[in-house]
Order: sequence, then structure tokens, then C-alpha cells
Amino acid sequence: MTARPSDSVLLTVTGRDGPDTTARITGLLAEAGAELFDVEQGVLRGMLTLALWVRLPAAPPEVEPLLRALSELPRELGVTVDVRVVPAAVEPAGPEPLRYVVTAVGRALGMRDVHALTARLAAGGARVERITRLSETPLASVELHVTLPPDADPVALKGALLALSMESSTFDVALQRESLYRRGKRMVVMDMDSTLIRIEVIDELARAYGVHAEVAAITERAMHGEMDYDESLRQRVALLAGLDARVLHELAANLPLTEGAETLIRVLKRLGYRTAVISGGFSVAAEALQRRLGIDFAYSNALEVQDGKLTGRTVGTIVNARRKAELLELLAKQEGVLLEQVIAVGDGANDLLMLEKAGLGIAFRAKPRLREAADTSISAGGLDTILTLLGLTARELHEVG
Repeated sequence: MTARPSDSVLLTVTGRDGPDTTARITGLLAEAGAELFDVEQGVLRGMLTLALWVRLPAAPPEVEPLLRALSELPRELGVTVDVRVVPAAVEPAGPEPLRYVVTAVGRALGMRDVHALTARLAAGGARVERITRLSETPLASVELHVTLPPDADPVALKGALLALSMESSTFDVALQRESLYRRGKRMVVMDMDSTLIRIEVIDELARAYGVHAEVAAITERAMHGEMDYDESLRQRVALLAGLDARVLHELAANLPLTEGAETLIRVLKRLGYRTAVISGGFSVAAEALQRRLGIDFAYSNALEVQDGKLTGRTVGTIVNARRKAELLELLAKQEGVLLEQVIAVGDGANDLLMLEKAGLGIAFRAKPRLREAADTSISAGGLDTILTLLGLTARELHEVG
């Protein structure tokens, strides 16, 4: 190495991770009066990588002893030390890059998966600055901190990553802006049918009453834009007139939870999050889930019952897409939570406005239109994947689980 006083240098240390390796190296630099600009360290299977960006001491007498001490480290500590002068051209200048966090979560991530992810990032102009493992064995989730040039298109990159996750079908990829609120979320709001539970309650009631085909036909017409949500709900509920209310209560008592739902709610509660169900489904089911899982709030449509039977009508304001977004905003205000600190999760078009209102909108096993519009999408994993998107590691989840 040829370095002069006042040179800006990048010092990289690799090798066995000893109990005092970092302390020894930083001690040498501190005693010599080196100025520290940046530091990064990682340990993988007992092997250390330590990088320090420093400026050498201005006084020439201090430089030679420092270089001599650094040259002796390989023999003493069993490491390799590389010192390179940092050209002025590569020192930070100009506008700050855009900073994002990319999270990949699957059953197991192999080399082909990591290559596909990093290649897609490179094609989108993203530079990977740091990769952190979030899972234990096997490797199942990683977090990549990346930067984009100020003129880059993050929407296009999000689309490319979504396409990658759909192509693979074995892992999910999320792109989030690195900000104060990324790990500062305080509330999670969820849809119920086909999100928190694996079924559509109205379909099961219709099947039990022998009118499933008629209800499904109305649902199909609504999906094709032939009627709005409110009218489709009224027509479908009308077909349930005369159904014994016991069928509804029995169904609500045995709702099949989506994979990861119990873990998600349990961990969120331990961490102090507020949780809510905001559903276009029915209150008997939503309130049963609220009691079963310990969810803080539940908003949904109430079915009218007379003489123990459904009348075929709802009571009160219909919880449609606009009402869902309104309830999210009202609930956040009531609890003193900023919208940037709210996560909304849903699977259908009726959830779009709610997801747009939240700081992080997650399309869960959703239809293509919602996946494209949402901030991020989960298709391969369960609801507990959301915990990984918050940056929680497997070790942290074990501690709070």
C-alpha cells in the first residue's frame, strides 16, 4: 500500500472473528489519530468482514507506525488486511440516492433465488449496499438495503420485483422506502374473508342454504363492474332470508384461520401494536375472531335477525371500500397513530382504498389488480410474513413469541 498523510483510505479486514479483533484494529487507528467516516462489520459462520473508511493522520510521524502495526495484524490475529486509497471521484457528492429495503421471504432461498433477485435489482438500477439474514437455518429470508439514483423509477422496480415473485411462486419480494416509519409501525388493519380467514363467509352461508350458485352469479357480475358493491351485497344478503341464525353462529365459531394469522396477532400484541378487522363481511364472524385472537377492534356489516332467522337485510351503514378507508383513518386518529404508521392488509378490490390510505398497503394472496396497486404483495407465505417485512429476525420473533 502507498498511502500518504491525509489520504482517505478504505481498510478492509477479513478472517477469523476473535473476541478482540475489532477492538484491536479500532484501537490502533484511534491512537494514531485517524479520522473515521464510515464503518461496516459482519460475521458469517465465524468469519469476520470489517470495513472502515478513514483519513490517515495529518502528521507524517504517525503514519509509518500505524502502517507497520496494520501489517503485523495478519500474523497476530489470523486476518487479511487490505488498505486502499479512496480516489476523490468516489467520495460522496451530489444529490443523495434514494434508499430502499428489499425483503425476500420464502420456505428456503437458494443460490438461484438470490441470483434472480440481485439480477433484477441490477437491471432496475439498484445498487446493493448490505444484505442481512433474517432467518435462522435454513436460509429463508433476507433483507437487502439498496440505493437508487435520484432519477430512477421505483415504481418500475416494484413491478419488476412483483413479477419476479410471481414467476418463482416460492418466495415473496417486498420493496419499501427506508424511512423513520418503516420499523415504526403501530397499527395493523386487516380484511377478514380470504385474508384473516381462508373462506368467504357469505359463500359458506349460501352453500348451507342451497343458494350458492345464485350468490356466486351476483358476485361475478359485481366483479365485472355490472353493479356496485353495495347493491351486490344487498342482493346476495336478500337470498339468505329465512336462514336459521344458528348456522351463522356455528360457522363463526369454527372459522378456518389463514396460515400465520395466530402468530401474527400474538406477536403484534406482544410488541404493543393495535390491531383491527375492517371487513365487508358480517359482524358475527368478525366479532368471533376478535374474541378468539384478542384483536382490538372489529368493524363489519350487521345482518338483521328476527325470530331467530335472517331477514335478508343488513343493519346500519354498509362497510364498502370507501367506508373501510374512512374507518382506518378514524381509528388511527382515535388511537393517536399517524397514517404512515398503519399497515393495511387485504385481498380484493374492496380493500384498495384502505391499502392506499395506509402507510404500507399489503395485497395478500390477491387478484392481479390489487397486487399491482398495493405497496407490496404476499402470495407464497402466510400472514406471519408481515412480521419479516417489519424487519424482525427469526431470533427476535422467538424472543417475543
